[in-house]
Amino acid sequence: MKVIFSLFFIFLYFEQSVANDLWTIDKNISSIEFEVPVLFANNVNGKFNEFDGFVSLDLSNQNNNKALINVRIDSLDINYNRYKDLVLSEFFFDAKKFPLGIIDTNNFKFNYEDNKINLTGELTIKGKSQNIPINIEVIKLASVLVQVKSEISFSRNDFKIGTGNWKNTKILKDRIKIKANIFLFKE
Repeated sequence: MKVIFSLFFIFLYFEQSVANDLWTIDKNISSIEFEVPVLFANNVNGKFNEFDGFVSLDLSNQNNNKALINVRIDSLDINYNRYKDLVLSEFFFDAKKFPLGIIDTNNFKFNYEDNKINLTGELTIKGKSQNIPINIEVIKLASVLVQVKSEISFSRNDFKIGTGNWKNTKILKDRIKIKANIFLFKE
């Protein structure tokens, strides 16, 4: 499975590399975390340990800018470790059938002078896709290194994350927040 996704990223790189800058994720210092509020208990907090992605920037005419990030669902760690199997089960993420969560920005515009970018990304979880707003802060650390901070929020029920008795939003709230702190190196 990893080979397929690596080949997919290589294909996209060669397809978009003409006059584009390619930035890849430094997975050793980057993080992608999530939080789900719970009534009368500690929120469910977690992080994904395996993720990958890239940003391709079309510097000449801004028509082919793209960011693509995926997370391996079964790589998550949560603060309620005894419920990890339940969270990975078909009642929540169904990680065996749908091993990846993906955010694809398709095409976006940016200005090198502005460190804030507002765009729409397509979030895909459990085979369902939905466009969501993404607000990004870009911090230039060096000419070949940037830090990208982002937070998104979406409805878990829109993606059927929590079915049956777990669909109820009175105790396990509906909104999931994902915070990304990603470091990108220019290739």
